[in-house]
Amino acid sequence: MKRILLILSLSLILFLPSCSGGNHSEKKKIVYWSMWNETESQGQAVKAAIEDYMAKHPDIEVEINFNGREIRKTLQPALDNGQTIDFWDENIERTTKNWGKYALKLDDYITNVYDTTRGKPYEDVIIKSLLDLGRSFSSDGSLYAIPYQPFVFLFNYNKKIFREAGIEKVPETWQEFKDACAKIKALGIPPITDDDAEINALLGYHMAKYKGTEFVQKVVTEGLWDDPTVLKAAKDWQEMVELGYISPKVAGNKFPAGRHELARGEAAMFLNGTWVPNFVMETAGEDFEWGHFPYPTVEGGTDGLYDMHYGSQSFQINKDTKYPKEIFDLIVHLTTGKWDEEIAKRSYALPVSSTSTYWTKQLEDTKEIFPKLGKYYPLDGGIDVNTEKTPIINANVIKLMSGQITAEEFIAEMKK
Repeated sequence: MKRILLILSLSLILFLPSCSGGNHSEKKKIVYWSMWNETESQGQAVKAAIEDYMAKHPDIEVEINFNGREIRKTLQPALDNGQTIDFWDENIERTTKNWGKYALKLDDYITNVYDTTRGKPYEDVIIKSLLDLGRSFSSDGSLYAIPYQPFVFLFNYNKKIFREAGIEKVPETWQEFKDACAKIKALGIPPITDDDAEINALLGYHMAKYKGTEFVQKVVTEGLWDDPTVLKAAKDWQEMVELGYISPKVAGNKFPAGRHELARGEAAMFLNGTWVPNFVMETAGEDFEWGHFPYPTVEGGTDGLYDMHYGSQSFQINKDTKYPKEIFDLIVHLTTGKWDEEIAKRSYALPVSSTSTYWTKQLEDTKEIFPKLGKYYPLDGGIDVNTEKTPIINANVIKLMSGQITAEEFIAEMKK
């Protein structure tokens, strides 16, 4: 009898672990490499959204690796070495052009309806210009990345200063822009500031408004600095310097000095992305009256008011992942409904879907710009297309914008 009981006991001990293991399926582990640092507001928001997703899907575990902008250097070697990375994010141009060969084609996924798309296909609730932009970067016209955190590159300005200067309407032409600068200068405030990070955009955009970004890129890559349009654009900005419309601090402003100068109310305008409010919120404070308007058109120019640099960050899925449907479902969770709003709120950014009723108050003016977007401009209007030349252009644009050299001297320096 004792022997029978012992056998039964041993059988029970052996049975229990296998029975227990059969009741709990192994979790699906998804590895995500993030372009954010964990301390950044965007990183915190995305992390919270993913934690919420895992709470709703207990069969899924997402491992987040915060890489920061180092992902631009580290992702491709990791993928080439066969490291398990199921999805990642970065600028939509970079993900599509640089990492498209590793990515899953998403055209079929965006035609489906999801829980948070209000009965519409996913592609019908996302800003169309960004989906089109993503496709334009791919060699086969397909979509390889999903946009989020949209941005446009335009003038950030202080509405309070504009109001005090009596400017009732944002400028749309170069003459209106100059008139606005004159009124602001009369208050004793520099109309325009910048810093070394993207000051090239002042000249790059101006040249592009005259003859388009293909022209700008041709000037830079082929060294066509003698073109009369380049001199004309440089002279326009030389005049702005001579009229006292540019902050005297521009000569020594190192990133991020220019944007903080704007945030402190020490200058009225700064040409940069819609990420600026988030970047300087601690300096500006919640009550700063942010405004935004496109770079003005120029007389005789080929390009319109809404031709500009725009884009977004984006999520991209590894074509070799075991869990493509689950990851796309997670991306829908991140880019629609509650979490599209929350990511925008927490990082003073913009929502990407029409399922969001929220629009960041600091970026209210941009709501009317996205539906009107025209030609896509490369960053800084294309003037930085030749990275070997960029430092030389940057040094001389700073000299031009601070009155250290004339337009003719700028051309001469660029021809050396």
